[in-house]
Amino acid sequence: MILLQCVQLSKSFGAEPILENVKLEVQSGQRVALVGRNGAGKSTLLKVITGELSYDSGDLIIPKDVNVGYLAQTSGLESERSIWDEMMTVFTGLQKMERRLREMEADMSNPEVTEQPARYEKLLRDYDQLQQDFKDQGGYQYEADIRGILSGLQFSDFDYATPVSSLSGGQKTRLALGKLLLTKPELLILDEPTNHLDIDTMTWLENYLTGYDGAILIVSHDRYFLDRIVDHVYELSFQQTTKYTGNYSKYLEEKAKRLELEMKTYEKQQEEYKKMEEFVQKNLARASTSKRAQSRRKQMERMTLMERPKDDDQSAQFRFQIERQSGNDVLMTENLAVGYDGEALTSSLNLTLNRGESVALLGPNGVGKSTLLKTINRMIEPLAGSVRYGSNVSVGYYDQEQTQLSDGKTVLQELWDEYPTTPEKDIRTVLGNFLFSGEDVLKTVRDLSGGEKARLTLAKLMMEKSNFLVLDEPTNHLDLDSKEVLENALIDYPGTLLFVSHDRYFVNRMATRVVELAPEGLTSYLGDYDYYAAKKAEQLEWDALKAEEAAAHPSSSGRSAEPAETSAKLDYERDKELKKQERQRQRKIEAAEKAIESNEEEIAAVEEQMADPQIYQDHEKSLELNTRLEELKREIDELMEEWESLQE
Repeated sequence: MILLQCVQLSKSFGAEPILENVKLEVQSGQRVALVGRNGAGKSTLLKVITGELSYDSGDLIIPKDVNVGYLAQTSGLESERSIWDEMMTVFTGLQKMERRLREMEADMSNPEVTEQPARYEKLLRDYDQLQQDFKDQGGYQYEADIRGILSGLQFSDFDYATPVSSLSGGQKTRLALGKLLLTKPELLILDEPTNHLDIDTMTWLENYLTGYDGAILIVSHDRYFLDRIVDHVYELSFQQTTKYTGNYSKYLEEKAKRLELEMKTYEKQQEEYKKMEEFVQKNLARASTSKRAQSRRKQMERMTLMERPKDDDQSAQFRFQIERQSGNDVLMTENLAVGYDGEALTSSLNLTLNRGESVALLGPNGVGKSTLLKTINRMIEPLAGSVRYGSNVSVGYYDQEQTQLSDGKTVLQELWDEYPTTPEKDIRTVLGNFLFSGEDVLKTVRDLSGGEKARLTLAKLMMEKSNFLVLDEPTNHLDLDSKEVLENALIDYPGTLLFVSHDRYFVNRMATRVVELAPEGLTSYLGDYDYYAAKKAEQLEWDALKAEEAAAHPSSSGRSAEPAETSAKLDYERDKELKKQERQRQRKIEAAEKAIESNEEEIAAVEEQMADPQIYQDHEKSLELNTRLEELKREIDELMEEWESLQE
């Protein structure tokens, strides 16, 4: 069933077209991503679809019975209710049904009703029907649904009586998302739903949306999120949409193939047209070839010439270079504690970075990741412990809040004032590489978008030529193409990187090591994000196994741990157990394969005997062999099932 259809949809703001003849379709169960550069019109299209904006021409078709839920980028609950009461507003219909059920139960015990058989029978029928409707609509689980959503969105530690008005902007946005998910619309439209979410919450949201019954239309800059969720991609470029089947990575692959094919077709047509044109010019005036030339000219007039394939390829172009190389030891922290006003967010931080490493710092929101980076950059003092740099280390810092920019300056002044001896032409060239050209360099910083401020901050960082970059959420506000450019520049960077990012795709490409920050310290994982996630999953399984053992042997669970039972020993024991399980699995696979092979050999021997005329004529012997043959085949089927399950 088609839930949403845009047919030749157009929208302009004044004389500037934003959408032109846009086509988009969402069917039941589909997960559709809408991608495109910042400013391409993605949010405008969503607002047109949800009725917040009008459109100039075309058709927007949404069946009347389709329930649409929409979460805008700036959505945030504004309410004087408590967290719990606000979530309960989604289920006012169920609450009314519940109250009616209680009233009917009271009537069932009322003698005035019970003494009237007809009235009582009708009451029982109505009660049974209402109770079934209540059950079918989730009446017995909606409170559990609320708790599940609030827990997944990191509200489990909150007092649910907390007023919504007292929450931060990010918390209000998460709560708005939770309320929308509880409504379970047939078409769920989400504009940047991963904003304000840490990695654990994003993972929960991915799992929730993967099992969601309705259709989903998403705008997101989170490529890892899109890869896991969507099965169709619409690219909005040059005011129009192009449809691709598959997730985000498949879209990139198919887009590259399409552009290559279109360019080859265009170049081939141009070549053919040029040859015809040259033939006509050379032969039109010659009597012997004039007719052929005229024929070619008519053929040219009938041709429909392709436009040169367009790609919205305006991307920033830059490289991070260093002035000089640092020593092998770049950063050392010892028993470091960080926080504000004497209150530590986290402590006992021991971290060493060597030259050339690219280290991702991960952890839940509020644990102190940005505070640690600011402490390392000596913007705030440590509460305890020390931070030391190695020899010849120069630090470049990217602040996600972009506090290093001056609102009152122009783009040109912002960069030129930092490097006054650099010729204006060279400053403009650098700004041009970051997509600030012409009159753009005269814009004031306060008037820039989030993406423009991010590019300007990166331009300043590039000019520093530092050999140790400390980056706090560098991909925030960047569109998908700009993220790709930044990643490529950092991959080629010859210095050392320490960065915080919620962009798991970015972490996967950039990190040679992941360091997880918790209130009690740091844990290091030598690998990218996927390796880190796999190790965390192993740890959860191990913890669950230990909990089961403790429950099975309560007498031993209360003993205090010996000093030797350190985290290193637990890691060793866990790895040992996993290796033991793997060896057992391999032995079972080998045993199954040998048994299958043995049975197949015996089957061949039995079939050979059954082909012998003497045995074939011996009905008793033939029956015995046939019975054995059926047993062997049944055993092979069972062994094959076991073998396949062991391979999973």
